[in-house]
Amino acid sequence: MKKKFVSFDWVIKYMLRDKTNYVIVEGFLSELLKQQIKIQEILESEGNKETAIDKYNRVDILVRNQANELIIIELQYEAEMDYFQRILYGTSKLITEYINEGEAYSKVKKIISVSLVYFDLGLGDDYLYHGTTTFRGMRCGDTLRFSKHQQQFYQFEQIADIYPEYYLIKLKKFADQMVEPLDEWVYFLKNENILDTFTAQGLHEAKEKLEVLKLSEKKRKAYSTYQENLRYKRSMEETQYLAGYQKGQDFGYQNAQYELAKKLFNSSMDLDDQAISNLTALDLEVVKKLTDESKK
Repeated sequence: MKKKFVSFDWVIKYMLRDKTNYVIVEGFLSELLKQQIKIQEILESEGNKETAIDKYNRVDILVRNQANELIIIELQYEAEMDYFQRILYGTSKLITEYINEGEAYSKVKKIISVSLVYFDLGLGDDYLYHGTTTFRGMRCGDTLRFSKHQQQFYQFEQIADIYPEYYLIKLKKFADQMVEPLDEWVYFLKNENILDTFTAQGLHEAKEKLEVLKLSEKKRKAYSTYQENLRYKRSMEETQYLAGYQKGQDFGYQNAQYELAKKLFNSSMDLDDQAISNLTALDLEVVKKLTDESKK
């Protein structure tokens, strides 16, 4: 029988208030970033605020690691046309918020943005993308590098290391094939299931803490209510989308009818209002009104 585990958004919104659960997210970040990550503190973000109406479309958490870097993890469920610009805005906002007035630019914090998206973001066949900032020579084609003195000053090896980094994980593109430990995490994020053979960092703790049946009765009820609210809200948004789509279709069809009527007015066929009404499926009164307007 397949075990049922709580979703990762539930972990972010409710379980990270307990420091003993940090190890779960530390494991995920360590496998993703290929370095040992230790969370020093959870900082304020939209995802861990208590609000009367939870935003289900996006859940995020902001953490500070042992290197004093800021890492924002975001889950995005529904497609958003300007998503690339929004994550750019998010990192830019953190840069300005976490530097004190009058401090030198060298105090700008390193930002790492991790996006777990459940929709098809852009065109690409991979499920994992990494974005950095580099400077390439327009004549020689070389990559601009730090001098030894600058490396000592910045405590970074590459210029790209001081700029925000972006990790995009497109969960629907993941083919459930495990090649490296990170794939086990992505399998869990996509399927909400942890196989007995998984050995990635943090998944053992996740398996112990996130199994629904191991939750207290109070937490199980809270999780069940949370999931039901998500289903309801998504259903409402889907209904609104379909209603808006149909309205747009109707509006577009009506406009096409009007345009056809106008063309018939200006044609050499010398059609009367009734004939145009028959050809366009517009009400006769509407056609008469269009006829009057065309004569003005």
